[in-house]
Amino acid sequence: MCDDPTMIKGDALGRMAEMVEKYGWAIEAVGGDRVRPPWAYTVGLTLRGLPELVVTGVRAPEAGDALNEWADEVVHHGERLSAGQRLRCPHGTETEIVELAHPEAHLLTAVSLFPGAPLRALQLVWRDDRGQWPWDVGFRSRRGGQPVLGPRSVDGGG
Repeated sequence: MCDDPTMIKGDALGRMAEMVEKYGWAIEAVGGDRVRPPWAYTVGLTLRGLPELVVTGVRAPEAGDALNEWADEVVHHGERLSAGQRLRCPHGTETEIVELAHPEAHLLTAVSLFPGAPLRALQLVWRDDRGQWPWDVGFRSRRGGQPVLGPRSVDGGG
């Protein structure tokens, strides 16, 4: 809706529903500003009984690429992601999975499209260019940082 000020919420949800129907999921990107970082999430994995995927602190094109890669792995290749798991993205970035404590507070498009559906979400938390995690002292964030939207797993993935 930010890209087209004439669009109303119902139209935007309709377009998103069409994309979910056509592709199996869609990506909702939320632009950042001087204080808040950009972030993005999948919409539609809930319909398959899977958690939605989230990434914060990454611009829309990069976020869309990462989310589409992992959604494809989960939907078409049986990859199962779980909190605390560490994995390497195809482009080389190491990530740790964090389960969102309250996905309904963040994934408003999914909530609107799938009312009453059990909503879960996993965040792909990334290391900075020096290998630091957002919970490490010295993490080098981009503008607005990388908010982590849930508690870190007890084991922390090692």
